[in-house]
Formats: sequence, C-alpha cells, structure tokens
Amino acid sequence: MNEQIIEAAKQYIQEIFKDNSDGHDAGHSLRVYVNAMKIAEGYPDCNRKVVALAALLHDVDDHKLFDTKDNGNAVGFLKSRDISDFEIELICEIINAVSFSKNKGSRPGSLEGKIVQDADRLDAIGAIGIARTFAYGGKAGRPLASSIEHFHEKLLLLKDLMNTEEAREMAKARHAFMEEYLAEFQKEDKQYYRGERNNNEDSYRCGYAE
Repeated sequence: MNEQIIEAAKQYIQEIFKDNSDGHDAGHSLRVYVNAMKIAEGYPDCNRKVVALAALLHDVDDHKLFDTKDNGNAVGFLKSRDISDFEIELICEIINAVSFSKNKGSRPGSLEGKIVQDADRLDAIGAIGIARTFAYGGKAGRPLASSIEHFHEKLLLLKDLMNTEEAREMAKARHAFMEEYLAEFQKEDKQYYRGERNNNEDSYRCGYAE
C-alpha cells in the first residue's frame, strides 16, 4: 500500500472538512479509516489500498455537504494521484454503497465495500455516535426529541447490520453504551416532565416502552 497516497488523502480531507462542525468532519473520516484497517487485518486477501482510500474519501461527495456529481471530489483527488481507472471505479462503488439512508437493506458486493461500510457504521454508534448525533442535530436545527428519535430509527439497528464478524464484535460494547445512555436520558427527562407532554413532545417516544 502506497503510504504517500494515504497521507495525501489524509491531508485532503483535513482541508475539505476544515469548516465542518456537524459530525462529518475529518476526525470522522480518520476514525472510519482506522476502523476499516483494523477490520481488514482479518482479511489478508482484501485490497488494503482500496479499503484505505474509500474509507478516507467516503464523505467527500456526501450530498448533505457538497453539491457534486458522480463523486467529483473523490475522482478528482484520485486522478491527481495517478490511481488507475479500475481502482477509481472500485473506490467509487464502495463510497456509493456505504450510505445507510441510500442503501437500506442492501450490502456492498465486494469484501472491501463490506469492510468500509462496517467501519463507517461503527463510528455512528457508541459514545462517538452519540456525540455526532447531537452535533448534527444542533447544526441542522433539529429539536432534541428528533435527535433522540434518530437512535431508534437508525443507530440501534446498526449492530445487527454489520457485515463482518470483527465489526459485530466491535459493535457490541458501543451498542450497549447507547442503550445505557438512552435509559439514563429517559430517567432524567421524566424527572422534569413527570410523564406529561404537550402535543409536540409526546413522550419523546424514542421507542421507549412505558
């Protein structure tokens, strides 16, 4: 694996995400990269270069952040580093397969894609996932109840959607931490509202069983 290209990709995401504060920052992409390389250790036949670059670049054309087409930012960077057209196509296929909202119920076709998707999902859960959820919610003007609801619409589902055994093991503790957090949130929240809600904040539903 060409370490110079990997370092260039790290510098690129630092620049492109320098003003981001909604949880889709360079730190997120770097954690996805670290997760992906850790998972890849269990799969010696995978293309580690493709895994690394797809992980680092997986958000550089995110529709929530950039108005690009056909993975324009990712392709532009990869071509500037003389990555082959074949590898660029593989990397873009992985990037396009990672998104939860766009690929509900489907899994990437390649091993490399499965690894990167798992790595991204791991960063959406646990303590980091909680922090990122509220960071994005605040940036988007989303009420607290809606951010809590997001755990039940997506985050609590991810543990059982992991593709690899390594990711499933890594997800267990993070999932448990989220459950503990939500239980404590409900407990503290009820101290103030005593079960009474107005029509706009009906029990924060959030999947809780009353």
